[in-house]
Amino acid sequence: MKRILVPTDFSESAINATKAAADIARKTNAELILLHIIELPQEGTDAIQQGYEVPEIMFFKKHAEQKLTEASTSPDLHGLTVYAVLKLGRALNNVTEVAEANDVDLIVMGSHGASGYKEFFIGSNAEKVVRNSEKPVLIIKNNATELEYKKVIFASDFLVENEAALAKAILVLKSFNIRPHFLMVNTVNNFKPTHIAEEIAFNFFKENNITDYDFTIYNDLDIEKGIINFAERIDADLIAMGTHGRKGFSRFINGSISEDIVNHSNKSVLTFKI
Repeated sequence: MKRILVPTDFSESAINATKAAADIARKTNAELILLHIIELPQEGTDAIQQGYEVPEIMFFKKHAEQKLTEASTSPDLHGLTVYAVLKLGRALNNVTEVAEANDVDLIVMGSHGASGYKEFFIGSNAEKVVRNSEKPVLIIKNNATELEYKKVIFASDFLVENEAALAKAILVLKSFNIRPHFLMVNTVNNFKPTHIAEEIAFNFFKENNITDYDFTIYNDLDIEKGIINFAERIDADLIAMGTHGRKGFSRFINGSISEDIVNHSNKSVLTFKI
């Protein structure tokens, strides 16, 4: 692992994510990029009417530069190579653009999650990055500043289309020296007898040369509940899974299990674009 991107708004959850990213960087000899974004009014809106004038924007920028310098020189990051980046504009665009421009291996973000009205109409920045990023995204939950990586669930349906995501996941998990616990959730609407489910999974492992792993088939009412409930049952440190990154009407109809897990689970979540 060479570079880790950490978007920060200097909140408590962002500080915890930065500490977790620093822990990963030390274990993998990676560089850190701390990114702070000053979100401006969207194009076509009246900035002055919304209370944004040029002198105020410059004041916010100067204040943000000071906070970013303090964050990048924090004792928590001592001994690491840290780059501080300040951007003006929309959070989602800047996170994905900085990640691609710097060829980062991982994005680490803090999240409180969202629910109900807020989740449906706004969503969290973490959820948006998970949906749109081509890079693996690690969402830090529960004030975690270090991840033990002793119990890591990789949830999958073991279809051929997941091979690319699985390959990315294995590379990241190997860099953390993780032995994954693969999980297949069996639901009423898509039920498979045990011998069929095992055949699908074991063929997948064989074809992808995966030999060191644990594997569980777990029955539940739906996939999201199955992943969350199994993670709680074994007290997992981390949930890893692929995401289709659905957008627009397709997302409205089909939803996204990975985004729901990010919002509703109290476990940290690692996602890979399928």
